[in-house]
Formats: sequence, structure tokens, C-alpha cells
Amino acid sequence: MKKTILVTGAAVRIGREIALTFAKDGWNIIIHCNSSTEKAEVLAKEIEENFDSSAKVVQANLDKDDHIERMIGEVKSCFGSLDAVVNNASSFYPTPIGDLTLKDWDQLIGSNLKGPLFLINGLIDLLKESKGVIINMTDMNVGRGLAKFSIYTAAKGGLLAATKVLARELAPDIRVNAVAPGAILEPPGSSWSEEVRNKILSAIPLGRLGTEKDIAGTVKFLVDSEYITGQAINVDGGRSLS
Repeated sequence: MKKTILVTGAAVRIGREIALTFAKDGWNIIIHCNSSTEKAEVLAKEIEENFDSSAKVVQANLDKDDHIERMIGEVKSCFGSLDAVVNNASSFYPTPIGDLTLKDWDQLIGSNLKGPLFLINGLIDLLKESKGVIINMTDMNVGRGLAKFSIYTAAKGGLLAATKVLARELAPDIRVNAVAPGAILEPPGSSWSEEVRNKILSAIPLGRLGTEKDIAGTVKFLVDSEYITGQAINVDGGRSLS
């Protein structure tokens, strides 16, 4: 029986590469998206035409409780089983103190913390049946104090803490780990100037930005590694050393 993986935020960027990585290994792929439905459908078609895999798309806004509940039901009905969940979907933007809003809180906490936790909560029966794996996408900046990103960092810090709690709580049936990317891609809708890019590169010991493949490869390693749980791997070119 083929294994099945759910990747949230899988239509573009890092999530897309994770989905393709597992499709190459013959996994069934559940592609979650919010607004990128067309791109998700294109990815599903690409997977089914090029790999020995099946792919299905589920759409949901992880900020909204009713969307999460609907998504849980749709995921359960996609293939009838679930072996891995990658909580990759994320919102990222600054929220300087003095300008915080409840809308910012709901959006950043929703996609980065509440959504992942309640998805796990709703899918736990399938994951226990398969002795599955959960991978949470955090951020190497959680312990560094990223100025003007208090809500985002609090959400990612909460997800990191939850990773360790769930690794204890769900063992030995389910393994739970985290991947913490460093500088990989510009935030959606923005482009780094040469000055900004050079400043970023100067702080990375390996001297280059990461790629989507760097993250996808680490996710694959953690899914395959049967004696690792409760860990967070920084994929940051050594940036967290300083």
C-alpha cells in the first residue's frame, strides 16, 4: 500500500519541492493550499503525469476554524490513510510594537501555530494507525530575537515548543520533529536588493542562500529516520552559529 503525505502550503516554493520530493519516491500527495488553488492543481497534474503517485488538492484558510474542520474531513477521505504531515504553510510579515492588531494576531498565529496544532489534533487517529510522522516548519530566528516580528516569532516559538511536547506525548506511535530554515527565499512579493543580499550572505558561514531542495531533503531525512523524535534541525548554512 502506498504511503500518503499531507503537505500544507504545498502549491509553491518550499512546499512544492517537498511534495515533488515525496512524489518521486512514490508517495500519494495531499496538496494543501489557501489562495493558490490553480497552482496546486497544476502541481497535482504534474505529479500524476510524471511519477508513480496520486495527488489530490485540499483548499483551506488555516486562520479559520471552520476551514480547518472541513479540511480534516477532506484529508481523511482522500486516500483513507495518512503516514506523514508536514506543517509548512506560513504567513510572514512584520508587526512592530505600537502597531499590533488583532487581525495580525489571528493571521500569524492561525497559520503558524493554531492551524498546525488543530490539524494534528483532527488527524491523530490516522497517524496513530500508520505510526506516522509529523514535521513542523519553524524558523532558525526563534531564539535570536527578530526585531519587529514579535507575533510571527511567538507563533514559531510556540510551534517549536509544541513539537517537543508532542514528541513526548505521542511516542512511541508517532514521531514529531521540526525543520528550522534560515535564509532561503525572499518573502513572497518582495525582492532583496544587492546590498541586502550581500549583508545576509556575509552572516552565513557556507556563503550561500539555501534552496528549496535543502529544506525538502531535510524533511525527507527526518521522515525516514526512525530513531529521531523531538528534534529541530536548523537548515541555515551555519547562520545560527553566531
